[in-house]
Amino acid sequence: MKRVRTVDDVMNHSVVSVGLDATVREIVRVLRRWEVSAVPVLSAEGRVVGVVSEADVLRKVPGEATDDERALTAGRLMTAPAVTALKGATIAGAARLMGRGRLKRLPVVDEEGRPVGVVSRGDLLKVNLRSDAELAEEVRRELLRFLVPAGDATLGVQVADGEVTLTGRLPESVPAELAVRLARAVPGVVGATAAFTAVA
Repeated sequence: MKRVRTVDDVMNHSVVSVGLDATVREIVRVLRRWEVSAVPVLSAEGRVVGVVSEADVLRKVPGEATDDERALTAGRLMTAPAVTALKGATIAGAARLMGRGRLKRLPVVDEEGRPVGVVSRGDLLKVNLRSDAELAEEVRRELLRFLVPAGDATLGVQVADGEVTLTGRLPESVPAELAVRLARAVPGVVGATAAFTAVA
C-alpha cells in the first residue's frame, strides 16, 4: 500500500487555472466545464497570485450583462494573495489552512509559486477513511523504519476504530513516548497507547 503522508499523495495533479486577463465569461465557462467552485489565477510567469471563486463572481458582477463586464477580469475579481500549500506539505498542515480560511480547495505550488496540483476537502477526508488494517500496516512500517536501526525490537500493532495499541519490546535507547508520537503522526490515527518491555 502506498503511504499517504503529504498533499502530494492525495492531490489532483491536473490544475485548472485562468490568467489575470480572463473575462467573467471565460471564468464562468471554466468553472462550469470542470465542475469546480474556484480556480487559481496565474501571473504571466505562471505563478499563483490569487483565486477566483463562484462567490467572487457573484459578489462583484452586476446583475445585468453590460459592456462593463468585459473590464471585470480575474485580476480584479480574485481574492489575493492566494492561500496555497507548498508541495510536500503535510496533510494536517493543509487541513489547518483550509479550515482557517474555510476553503474547499487549495492550490499546491512548488518553491517558485507555480501550481503542481490542487487538493480538496474530499481528498483530505480520504486519508481518514482508511481501514484499521491499512493503518496498522503503515504504523508498523513507520515504527520499524525508525526503531530497527536503534537495535533489536519486536513490535505488535493493533488498531481498532483508528485507536492504535503498541506492544512488544523496544531497544533500551528508544523511549516509548517516541514510538507513540510516531504512531499518532500517521494520518488517520485517532490516538495511540503503548505497553512496551525494554530490551536488556
